[in-house]
Amino acid sequence: MKDFIVASASPRRREILLGGGFDFRVIPSDCDESISENLSPEETVKELSERKALSVLSKNKDSVVLGCDTVVALGDEILGKPADREDAFRMIKNLSGKVHKVCTGVCIADKDRKESFVTVAEVEFYEISDETARSYAETGECDDKAGAYGIQGLGGTLVKSIKGDYYAIVGLPFAETVRVLSSFGIEGKIKF
Repeated sequence: MKDFIVASASPRRREILLGGGFDFRVIPSDCDESISENLSPEETVKELSERKALSVLSKNKDSVVLGCDTVVALGDEILGKPADREDAFRMIKNLSGKVHKVCTGVCIADKDRKESFVTVAEVEFYEISDETARSYAETGECDDKAGAYGIQGLGGTLVKSIKGDYYAIVGLPFAETVRVLSSFGIEGKIKF
């Protein structure tokens, strides 16, 4: 059986993969995540997911490594993780009543090859009052999440509609990922 490493500390990605029956180790990447401001959100997640995977692969050459990165973008402005609760409140209010995109880049690599892809989903928020935005920010759920919300938790109450892969919004486009993993000889419960 091939050694499979996930180069991410995200509990959501871990949950998705465990639910699919995958056996893996977690080794979060410590690569430099600074990025050129000239890159689009899609280019940003592709670049960062590749850096993360290749950084961990460089120290685990006989493994298959999965690297991921997710950003929330309003137009071409990337909304990262909030600095504090006030920043979270500001981001939620900025997304209120608008459609934004969530871009997730995935890179799967071993010593012989690298395969990368980007999945983009559109999310529309309801109009959100100051009271609702503040009460959500104060839950703390948004603290470690790009765009200051988690669709899989209480943040789902802010979402009017989605277009695209729900799992990409959570942080790992599951269907495409398992198909690419299969081509590297990594199988979960469902065989492709």
